[in-house]
Amino acid sequence: MFSVKLTVTLRQQNSMRVTGLSQVNGAILATTPLGVCIHARSMRPDACLRMSAKAIGQGGRKVEIEMGYLKDGTWHDGWYDTAASGGKFQRSTAGFRNWITVDGTSGPSGRDGFKAESGRYHLYVSYACPWAHRTLIFRSLKGLEPHISVSVVHPDMLSDGWSFDTDFPGTTGDTLLGKDFLREIYTEAEPTVSGRVTVPVLWDKDTGTIVSNESSEIIRMFNSAFDGITGNRLDFWPEDLRPEIEALNTRIYDTVNNGVYKAGFATTQSAYDDAVYPLFGSLDWLETILRENRYLTGDRLTEADWRLFTTLVRFDKVYHTHFKCNKHMLKDYPNLWAYTRELYQMPGIKGTTRFDHIIRHYYYSQNTVNPQRIVPVSPELDFDAPHGRG
Repeated sequence: MFSVKLTVTLRQQNSMRVTGLSQVNGAILATTPLGVCIHARSMRPDACLRMSAKAIGQGGRKVEIEMGYLKDGTWHDGWYDTAASGGKFQRSTAGFRNWITVDGTSGPSGRDGFKAESGRYHLYVSYACPWAHRTLIFRSLKGLEPHISVSVVHPDMLSDGWSFDTDFPGTTGDTLLGKDFLREIYTEAEPTVSGRVTVPVLWDKDTGTIVSNESSEIIRMFNSAFDGITGNRLDFWPEDLRPEIEALNTRIYDTVNNGVYKAGFATTQSAYDDAVYPLFGSLDWLETILRENRYLTGDRLTEADWRLFTTLVRFDKVYHTHFKCNKHMLKDYPNLWAYTRELYQMPGIKGTTRFDHIIRHYYYSQNTVNPQRIVPVSPELDFDAPHGRG
């Protein structure tokens, strides 16, 4: 038996007591007098919790949980408005765009004052998120683990957004500021901030603010800004290949990295069709490139490969089923599948790849796609099988 005190705050700002509690698969199911059922996670005995919920009438139907956003520093529930975009998913842009540089001068955007120093910066990530995964990979490849600390959020992104609950293997809590939710990191940096609360977040301990929440720029900072500290001269953004890398990144981001999301979050048939066919067109194109080349630009591994990898490694486990990207599985492409295994097997990469977080997050958090939150069995894939490349 367990004893839990729970107050549920409805969207109309009414407050009511809970009349019934049950426990299902480690989650608490709380029933109010109006018949609303709430999934409450990681509650300990005699804990108090306030949750946002929809009052959805009589009958005990389960509440919908949606990804929220900050507006003028205040948290609101609400998913992306696909009705305003013809059923198409449109990703929000990152709001913090400063750069860490060798000497602290300003980078391509933002202000100056962010000098590369050991121990000064902290990275907030989700193992589930492909954009955050990029930054973990570069932190590992560039020998930055002793120099940049990290906090890992819980894979469940529910009505309060990303949380620092620690009841799932691999989560850490907020090891720097001790916050409960990632949104509090955003409001700590800017109390009146507006926008989506996303990972990764790169935090400056000295100035107490967010340097960047744009993954494509964080990995470029990690690529070179700390080389004088680490002595690691691996260069995944070589000057002579930049035009080719940029061209690859542009197509891969639009049709593959973001393409799986555009297919998965589409709310009309036409929006889905507009995403899924270009996605598989690009996978066919990439298969052709990798039939001739070891890596996307030839024999040198670049950021373009790592940006692609974080989508490919999730494809058969999640995107094929959950996002309805099911024309083919990744393993149906012999060169793409072997290439993915090769990158996965490189030193330091396996430890950044947590399939338990990936599978749990997508199937449980994204109830607009999977309303019953049933987490399916995952295909058995051997990422450690010999890749035969090189």
